[in-house]
Amino acid sequence: MQEPQSEIEDASEVLDARRMGRIRAAIETDDGAALGELLAPLHSADIADLLEQLSQADRRHLLHLWDEGIDGEVLSELEESLRDEIISTLQPHEIADAVRDLESDDVVDLIEDLDALQRAAVLGVLDQADRVAVEQALAYPEDSAGRLMQREVVIAPAHWTVGEAIDFMRASGDLPEQFYHVVLVDPRLRPTGYVALGRILASPRALRLADLTEESFRTIPVTLPQEEVAYTFNQYHLISAPVVNADGRLVGQITIDDAMIVLDRGHEEDILRLAGAGESSLNAGVVETAKGRFPWLAVNLLTAILASLVIAQFEAAIAQVVALAVLMPIVASMGGNAGTQSLTVAVRALATKDLTGSNVMRVIRREAGVGLLNGLVFAVVMGAVGLAWFGSPLLGAVIAAAMVINLVVAGLAGIAIPVVLERLKVDPALASGAFVTTVTDVVGFFAFLGLAAVVLL
Repeated sequence: MQEPQSEIEDASEVLDARRMGRIRAAIETDDGAALGELLAPLHSADIADLLEQLSQADRRHLLHLWDEGIDGEVLSELEESLRDEIISTLQPHEIADAVRDLESDDVVDLIEDLDALQRAAVLGVLDQADRVAVEQALAYPEDSAGRLMQREVVIAPAHWTVGEAIDFMRASGDLPEQFYHVVLVDPRLRPTGYVALGRILASPRALRLADLTEESFRTIPVTLPQEEVAYTFNQYHLISAPVVNADGRLVGQITIDDAMIVLDRGHEEDILRLAGAGESSLNAGVVETAKGRFPWLAVNLLTAILASLVIAQFEAAIAQVVALAVLMPIVASMGGNAGTQSLTVAVRALATKDLTGSNVMRVIRREAGVGLLNGLVFAVVMGAVGLAWFGSPLLGAVIAAAMVINLVVAGLAGIAIPVVLERLKVDPALASGAFVTTVTDVVGFFAFLGLAAVVLL
């Protein structure tokens, strides 16, 4: 039975399972007209999601069938590795057409990884002013505010009135597509404050702009790392901020959407690194993904060998008391989990600057206390398990003591290791996991088997 047309129209702008199936069918049947109708109502972000869900072969087929072709907004929404894949399939003139109407910051983000031929083609279709702006942005260090900013800024002298600002904006033909503040500048083009558009529209025409400035005003140095930019926006609840050069002169602005992209990207990278998954994505190939994970699996193998060497030192004890082989993985596993909990808290706190030199000792003492308290609770549990399972009070006491020791050490290691790595200028999210796992395994096995060797034998 055919679905009512009204029901289809109600969902016309949603990338749901039904629409996804119809798109796949259009690709399989080479129906470019149907494909165009299905894609036309979709938002750029939905088209990007669609491309990420398709296989590489289907993506290429879709781009071949789609008469309108991919535009810059869609490219901006794509995950980075997938964007590189799609750009590599486009002709230089197709890339140029796609980015022609983008803001300067989006153009920089798209072309900074292109080869020389593709980059020249894109720069060649830009207006002179836009081309200069993009080339200047590319001259700034990678991952700096200069690469993130857009050059389109609405500025006004600090002595202007609300009426003068409104008249200027109405008469201007090249305002940014979206902006939130009018930046006030002195005669040397140095920002002195900004005024929100809402306050301008709600104020009398005769009121001076300088009397409407916001307390949240802050400038961003053009060489500031992008992670610091995102932190500043998040910390001070900024919507936009002017970017200044070494002389304090205005060179651009950063808006909240770009800052939040950096923040989300940083959180995603931290999660992947904590898991030892590198920077892989669902669209990466088998070989690429395997290469990204191999180093951390190799590190894990080395730590496992180190833990095995510790176990080997107590081979005689294990041979005499077989119960030790049954119980020792429990001690190491509990320590590993407790260490990971502390590590996750520490890495997040370091990223948000909540964990600093002024409070690190307090946090370390807190984690040691948490480890001790949890250790005592689980020591009672495992002591009872050891007694009930193997009928040995001494064995229960040994595993209880080892549990307390390992959980306390795990809490300390989970905080101290990422702090030390950050002081050494090593990314805590990248390297902490292997060290914490090594410490908890080695300490757990050594404490349990060492105590067993002394007490039971």
